[in-house]
Amino acid sequence: MRTTTSSRGLQPNVLGTFDTIVMAVAGSAPAYSLAATTAVLFGAVGVGGPAALLYCAIPMLGIVLAYARLGRIDVNAGAAYSWVGRTLHPFLGFLSGWALVFSTTVFMVAGSLPAGSLTLSLVAPGLADHTALAAAVGACWFLVMLLVVLGGARLTVRAQLIMSGVEMLILLGFVLAAVAHRGYATAFDWSWFGLAQFDGPGGFAAGALIAAFYYWGWDVTSNLSEETRNSRRTAGISALVGVGFVFVLFEAITVAVNVLLSSEEIRRAGPNVLAVVGQEVWPGVGGKLLVVAVLLSTVATLETTLIQVTRSLFAMGRDRTLPAALGTVHPRWNTPWIAIATVGGAALLLFAAAAAAGSVQQILRDAVSAIGLQIAFYYGLAGIAAVVAYKGLLLRSVKNLVVGGLWPLLGSAFMLWAFVESLGELSTTALAIGLGGLLLGTVPLAVYARKGSDYYRRPARLDAVRALAASAAAGAATPGARTGGRDKSYATDF
Repeated sequence: MRTTTSSRGLQPNVLGTFDTIVMAVAGSAPAYSLAATTAVLFGAVGVGGPAALLYCAIPMLGIVLAYARLGRIDVNAGAAYSWVGRTLHPFLGFLSGWALVFSTTVFMVAGSLPAGSLTLSLVAPGLADHTALAAAVGACWFLVMLLVVLGGARLTVRAQLIMSGVEMLILLGFVLAAVAHRGYATAFDWSWFGLAQFDGPGGFAAGALIAAFYYWGWDVTSNLSEETRNSRRTAGISALVGVGFVFVLFEAITVAVNVLLSSEEIRRAGPNVLAVVGQEVWPGVGGKLLVVAVLLSTVATLETTLIQVTRSLFAMGRDRTLPAALGTVHPRWNTPWIAIATVGGAALLLFAAAAAAGSVQQILRDAVSAIGLQIAFYYGLAGIAAVVAYKGLLLRSVKNLVVGGLWPLLGSAFMLWAFVESLGELSTTALAIGLGGLLLGTVPLAVYARKGSDYYRRPARLDAVRALAASAAAGAATPGARTGGRDKSYATDF
C-alpha cells in the first residue's frame, strides 16, 4: 500500500539550506578524517596524499551529482537504498542500504575510540593509549550524541552548529598559521599531485579507498531529505557545497603535514598527527587546540553518522525489508526511536569487543579500510542508478549527457574499480569486516524477500522523465507546491 510523503512520521520542513550545508561538512568530519587517516594514507601512498585526495575528488563529485539528481525525483530517508532498488534491482538496493548501515555501525567504534583517546589526552595524557578506557569514554560520548539525535532534527542541527563552528575556526586558523610558518621539514613539490606517486594500480586503489573515507558522510543530506525544506534541490546543492569546501581544506592541511613533518614523524604520530603538526606551528598551544578541533569533529560526525544509519533503518523498516518496528516514529520527537535504540545497543556491544582488542591505531587502520570497501560499493551502485533513472533525458543536451550521464558513470566506475582492485591490498581483518559485513546482509535479505515485502515484489520503477512530468503537472495545479508545500506526487513506499 502506498502512503503519501507527509504520513511517514518524520517531521517535514525542519532544516534549511544552511543547516544541510553544515550537516554535509560535519558528515565528512574534516578534523577527525585528517587525524584518523593522514598517517594511514601516508603509509599507503607516501607524500602522494594530495594526489589521492584530488583524483578521488573528481569521481566523488560524480557520485554527489548522482545523489543530487536522484534526490530530485525520489525524496526518501533511505537514499541509495531506495534509488538503487527502484532502478537496478531490489536485492542490490537492499545491499546498498545494508552497506551503509553496517559501515556506519562499525564507524561508531572507529569514531568513538579516538573521541575517548582525545578526551583522555586532554585530562590525563598518560592514559590516552589505554584501549579499554578509551572505549569507555568514547561510549559515553556516543550515548550523549544518541540522546541528541533522539531529540529530533532541530536539536541535532543546533548542537552541530556549535561543534562544527568552533572546529572550522580552529582549522582555518591553523591553515593560515601554517602558510605563515617559516620552518619546514620538506620543500613543497608539485609532484605530490601527480600519478607517479602511486605504486601501480593496486597502490592507487588503496589510496583511493582511504581518500573515499575522507569524503564519506556528505550524503547525510539525502538521509535528511524528508525533514528538509525544498529538499528536491536543497539536499543536492548542500552536498556539492560541502564536498567542495572539505576538498580544499583536506588538500591544504595534507600539504601542510607533508611540508612541516618528516616521514618518520608522520608514521610515529599516527592518529595524533594533527596534534604534532599543531605543536610545530603553534608551540605550546597549537597541539592542544587541534586536539580540541579533532575531538569536536569526532563527536560531531558521530551525530551525523547516527542520523544516516537510523534514517536508513527507518526507511527499511517502513518498507518491511527489516523488522517493521524500525519504522516506528516517536510521537513527541518525530524521530525513529526504535532504530536509534537498536543502533545504540549494537554499538555498545562493539565497544565491548573493541575494549578487548588491540591498539586504537590498529583498530582504526582496519576499520577505515573495511568502511572504504563498503562506501565504494554503495556509492558505485548509486552512480549507475542515476544514469539508469535519467536515461531518457541524457541525449537532450550536452549538459544532461555530461552531468547526468558521463560524470556519475565515471564516479561509479572509479568506486567499483577501487573496490575490486584493493581486495588484494587489504589486511585479512579489513577484508573480513568489509566483505563479511556485506555477506551478512544476505541473511535479512533472504528472510524478508521470502516474507513478501512489497519492496521486492512491486517496486515502483524510478524514471526521471515520468517523475519530472508529474512534478510539473503538480506544480501547475497547485502553485503552493513550488513554494514550500509538500509534494505528494511521488510517494516512494512500496
